[in-house]
Amino acid sequence: MHIEFTPKSLKLSALGLVLAASAFTSVAGARTLHWAYQGDASSMDPMALNETFTTGFQSNIYETLFGYDKDLKLIPALAEAWYNPEPTKWLVQLRKGVKFHDGSPFTADDVIFSWKRSLTPGSDMKGQGAKASDIRKIDDHTVEITTPTPNPILPRDWTLIFMMSKSWSEKNNTTAATNVKDGQGNYANLHANGTGPFMLVERQPDVKTTLKRFAGYWNKDIKTHVDEVAFQPITQEATRVAALISGEMDIVQPVPVQDWQRLKGTKGVKVLNAPEIRSIFIGMDQFRDELLYSNVKGKNPFKDRKVREAVVLAVDTGAINQKIMRGAARPLGSLVPTSVNGYDDSFGAPIKPDPARAKKLLAEAGYPQGFEVTLNCTNDRYVNDEKICQAVAGMLAKVGIQINLLAETKSKYFAKVLPQAGNMTSMYMLGWSPSSVDAENILIAELHCPDGKGFGQFNFGHYCNPEIDALQQQISVETDQAKRNALIKQAFNLARQDWAYLPLHQQPLSWGVKDTIQVDQRADDVLDLRNVVMP
Repeated sequence: MHIEFTPKSLKLSALGLVLAASAFTSVAGARTLHWAYQGDASSMDPMALNETFTTGFQSNIYETLFGYDKDLKLIPALAEAWYNPEPTKWLVQLRKGVKFHDGSPFTADDVIFSWKRSLTPGSDMKGQGAKASDIRKIDDHTVEITTPTPNPILPRDWTLIFMMSKSWSEKNNTTAATNVKDGQGNYANLHANGTGPFMLVERQPDVKTTLKRFAGYWNKDIKTHVDEVAFQPITQEATRVAALISGEMDIVQPVPVQDWQRLKGTKGVKVLNAPEIRSIFIGMDQFRDELLYSNVKGKNPFKDRKVREAVVLAVDTGAINQKIMRGAARPLGSLVPTSVNGYDDSFGAPIKPDPARAKKLLAEAGYPQGFEVTLNCTNDRYVNDEKICQAVAGMLAKVGIQINLLAETKSKYFAKVLPQAGNMTSMYMLGWSPSSVDAENILIAELHCPDGKGFGQFNFGHYCNPEIDALQQQISVETDQAKRNALIKQAFNLARQDWAYLPLHQQPLSWGVKDTIQVDQRADDVLDLRNVVMP
């Protein structure tokens, strides 16, 4: 295969108090994009956390060999071309003339270094890195990648392996990744040196991050003429929306769905709300003999299939969509969004709630009075995440499962639930957007038995079905798309029969944008600054 900001006067005093604390100074005459999100990127280290907003933010600074365009079509990035001459070999031709922000050239040595770094203990990209068993340098601009087994979608699997400078990393003692649980001990957590269109100028976690255009960027054909970016996390929904309406912010993410109609009638702004390739779901600890955070002692209720089925049948995802998401989401019966390759209604259609049967199942499992358990949830990551968790808690309470809800910022949440932290959770909300836009990514990340080497990396509850794992192995090497989709269907039907997770819905994108700005809304919720055009 060959694939060729001076701050403006604020209209709202409350908003002014929020933004004045972190005002940005712009270069005279520069086009500055003011951008806000409900939380911050967790790190500048491109291997610290596989979380969409964090990696999406980083993708404007760092680049990968293979990338996506606005429609999530695979395109060349730092690789100009790639070939699959034999089932387990890939020859990759690297783009010449590419420089890192410090002026050093990008070469094959940086590719090999970045791959090896992705496999270090603190990396959250081990699953992607494990897709290769070896990389050999042919010359400065050609590498040969060997895969453990045939992999027909390796380029898609590697759209999150960011290329880092070997010399810069060695100079700054940051040759190994450090995950978010370890705080700011890694130089790369606060500093960056990529090949992307924007350079990191200033980083104050949870306060502000400033980027400026990289004059030496290799691609002179990108649409944007943004000179600098002033990014600020704004956790409060009302404040974020007010910042957009007042003109202080150009782009805000996300906009609460309940504000869509108001914003559509507000002069000077627009709402972008295309479907996202992200499923939102609830996971359960299915591996400990006793739950960490429950009043049940000596055993784990979630190991019982009847209890898991009761959890799923107790929750009315249609009601959550109508009351919390204002009809903007799409209830799901699996972890696969409709727009992802491999989706099928046989496993993706919503499951009809049945609270009466849920109570019966709990009684049969030995919990006629139900039980208590803590649900970990973010309050700054997904659209209406805390509200959704509150609704789930209310529905579960009606069948006897009392939820102690712990909703907190994503940095605290991930520092508990990640495998590097020991998966310290008994029940959790998570959202997943497959970077490959393929259902196999979900099988590997969410349904595979965790092996400590990348498989099951985000399977925090350790659900395990060897039959599904065996199907995944077949899927990974099957090049016939019809046969491959049949195997995917079989695997997800097994997971559905196991009541492995409580699927909630496919999340809608929800961006508020100044109407003078042109921006492409990617279905993976990544703001690619290359495609932002300001007046």
